[in-house]
Amino acid sequence: MTEQEGRFLVTHADAESAVLKDVDRGQVHTLAENPGVEEQEVIEGTVAPEPPMEVQYRLVDFESRCRLSVEHSAEPPTKQERDIAAEQPEGELTTRERAGTGELHVLTVPDAETEAAVEDVLDDEGTLARAARLGVNRVEIRSDDGVVSVRYLP
Repeated sequence: MTEQEGRFLVTHADAESAVLKDVDRGQVHTLAENPGVEEQEVIEGTVAPEPPMEVQYRLVDFESRCRLSVEHSAEPPTKQERDIAAEQPEGELTTRERAGTGELHVLTVPDAETEAAVEDVLDDEGTLARAARLGVNRVEIRSDDGVVSVRYLP
């Protein structure tokens, strides 16, 4: 196996090792040692397998790194987000590109399940992986009864 360049989300990190997920290919790489990375960081770089077994990897080079921020805002969804929600059935998701960089996701849920849906988005590794794929640094979640908006922002 050879070196692999990509964008990697740090999904786990401790003093001894780290786990990187390639956000474009879905592959997971366990590092033999932690080169100083932390969970929720996105690393653009290169990993290479560690001989002789080639089951663990090392980060051989990195071009950039940034920490992702995911927060639940006290602000309610915007008018645009509420209008999108009003046009879609409960349980549906609408995705829209933002002007510039990022995306907007609007999810409709039963009113009683709004907070649980927010917690699911906050805890979902997929939220971080999507942010990394989109090249944004911040995810803002807004909610109101039956509506959850996820804003992927630069």
